[in-house]
Amino acid sequence: MLDADFFHRWLAAAAAAVDREADRLTELDSPIGDADHGSNLRRGFTAVVATPEKEAPDTPGAVLTLAGRQLISTVGGASGPLYGTLLRRTGKALGEAPEVSEAEFAEALRAGVDAVAALGGAALGDKTMLDSLVPGVDALPTSYAAAREAARRGALATIPLQARKGRASYLGERSVGHQDPGATSSALLFEALAEAAGEAPGE
Repeated sequence: MLDADFFHRWLAAAAAAVDREADRLTELDSPIGDADHGSNLRRGFTAVVATPEKEAPDTPGAVLTLAGRQLISTVGGASGPLYGTLLRRTGKALGEAPEVSEAEFAEALRAGVDAVAALGGAALGDKTMLDSLVPGVDALPTSYAAAREAARRGALATIPLQARKGRASYLGERSVGHQDPGATSSALLFEALAEAAGEAPGE
């Protein structure tokens, strides 16, 4: 069973991964976006883990709901609402239970991914964060390591795609040949999830 501590560990690992990869995310965002993806997410996830311990929520659903609100209020552009929606809807789907099963979490995260798709009006293959979120959540019932690998492969698979949503879509064919920064940062969430579950890189 997964308790609030597990989700605090997930978010802390995600914040560390975003901080570590912020420059790379911004570099990926430079040719096809606003060149601020890394710095925006770093600001947001820093806020997520800065919640004082005495105020930290104590259920999985509350942990993710609060994190989603913080991302919406601190991350600029489209990333804040999209990542905030992902975590808020996942948290809402988990309800108020003090612990949730891995199957319940996988189902809730799928609800979060579906909400992101609805908010952005995007689908798999549009060269967006969904290109790593969808394969990641599809593989989650198998294992955290499988989800991490599926999300990573999904991010890499955006390179030959032409963007059909977001700012990169304005570039048309010139968006081909670039790895989508949103898919890349989304893959970091699954990498952090595997780390929170105690699975070392490469497992």
